[in-house]
Formats: sequence, C-alpha cells, structure tokens
Amino acid sequence: MTIRKFKDLLAKKIMGLLAGLALSLVFLIILGLFSRSKSILAVNSLKDLLFSTSWHPTQGKFGLLNFILGTVWVTTIAVIISVPLSILTGIYLAEYAPRRVREFIKPLIDLLAGISPVIYGVWGGVVIVPLVRDYLMPFLSGKLRFFPFISDNYTGYSALAGGIVLAVMVFPIIISIIDEIIKTVPLEMREASLSLGATKWETVKYVVLKRVRPGIIAAIILGLSRAVGETIAVLMVAGCSLQEFPKSIFDTAYPLPAFIANTYGEMMSIPLYDSAVLLAAFILLLMTILFNMLGWGILLRVKE
Repeated sequence: MTIRKFKDLLAKKIMGLLAGLALSLVFLIILGLFSRSKSILAVNSLKDLLFSTSWHPTQGKFGLLNFILGTVWVTTIAVIISVPLSILTGIYLAEYAPRRVREFIKPLIDLLAGISPVIYGVWGGVVIVPLVRDYLMPFLSGKLRFFPFISDNYTGYSALAGGIVLAVMVFPIIISIIDEIIKTVPLEMREASLSLGATKWETVKYVVLKRVRPGIIAAIILGLSRAVGETIAVLMVAGCSLQEFPKSIFDTAYPLPAFIANTYGEMMSIPLYDSAVLLAAFILLLMTILFNMLGWGILLRVKE
C-alpha cells in the first residue's frame, strides 16, 4: 500500500469513527435517561404516570399529564399562529418577491433563527405578556365568552403568551424549508401552466403547492419539533404554575421542558423525584426524535 492510499484510508476511517461517535451520543442519551427512569417505572405503571394529573412528590404521586397537556396546549397555539403566516411568507419569497426584497428579507429571517431563546423570553415578557393581559384577554373573553377564552388568570403569563413567542421562534424554520422546497419545482411546470391561461396565483395554488405539499407538511413537523423542545422562552412567559392543566388559552401552562428545567435542582431530596423528572426528559426526547425523523423522512422523499 502506497503512502497516498494509506492517508486516504486513514482519513476515511477517522471520519467514519467521528461520525459513529456523534451518532452514538443519541443512543447513549436515550439509554442514560431510560436507565435513570426505571426506578419510577418499577413502582408506578407507565399508564398511571402518563395519565394522572396528580403531581405531589412528597406523597409519592408523580402524574405527568398536566405537563404533557401543557406542552400540547402551547405547541398547538404556536402551530395555529405560525403555519399560515409561514406558508404565505414562504410562497411570497419564492414566487413573488423581487430579487432585492428577497435578498433583504432572507438574512433577517436567518437572523431570527439565530437569536438566543432567552432574548425571545425577555421580549415575550416585555411585549407579549402585556399585550395578552391588557388587550387580547379583555377583548376575546368579553366578546367570545366560551371555551377556550374564559379564565380567571389576569396576569398575561399564559399558554397564549407562550404560544405566540414559540410561533415567532419557529417562523424561520418553516419559512426557510418552504422557500427551499418551492424552488425545487421545475420552471417548466410553471411555464406550462401559465401558457394554458392560468394566472400566477392559480399556478402557485394548483401546480406549485400541489407538488410541494409533502414538503410543507415536513416543514410544519420540523417547526413543531422545535416548539416542543423549547424551554427558556416558554418558562419565562407561560406562567408555569402547578395547577390543573389549562382549560383556556389564558390559563397558565407548564410544558415538559419548563418543568424539567425548573425542578431538576430540587429532585435529590425526595425519593423517586429524580427518576420522575428524568422520565419526563425521556418522553420529551422521544417526542423530539419522532418529529424530527418524520419531518426529515418526508423531506428526503420530496427531494428524491
């Protein structure tokens, strides 16, 4: 074997080893969390832990349902707000925006993706919480007095505030993916549609969007994955009080990531507390992996 071939082989082996180590970290994290969660699973059934709302560690009650539903509430609100705006923005950038406008907006969107979550949290506390408390809640609970607008929480720290902040945080992810996916549609398809008399909007609606629909779904799922795992920003604006699960968008919510971050330091003093919190982390990790695998799987199929 020549020295040149030996160097190539060595580089290939080293890079393969490093890639394997990076991948193995995921499995090590899964294994570590699961092994630390087994203590609580030996005492309580998984069904009781997942479907009980009773969280009283000193009494041996570790129901996680309130935190799981808090995650669902906040994430659902974020998706409802972010998806229509992100899709329309992505379409505008890919199909309608002049080159100069596109070159101006794209870096701004990328900048949004790079802002620290704590900055979003501070912004949420300064802007979104007062907006919810002083304007949205009085208007919606006064005009639309039905579920899910009735609440006795008048602080503004709520599931809605968390959802709005999360929506802003997932905008860049969804917009960027939709923009890239739309650009994969061949120009010939647009020209064929326009040559048949279709308008620009009809071409976008019936040709472009129809072709990239799976990619848009994947973009939403990946945005959802980011929203599910976000911690600091939600912790700062969602209220995070230990009460029943939120029945209104104006109630406080306590999502799983915020719960884990808030309680991790307390867990050593009470038996099984650490195991229950790490089980919550294990569930959150599985949810994030599932959403990511689903989203990237769809994207890979679209690219093929």
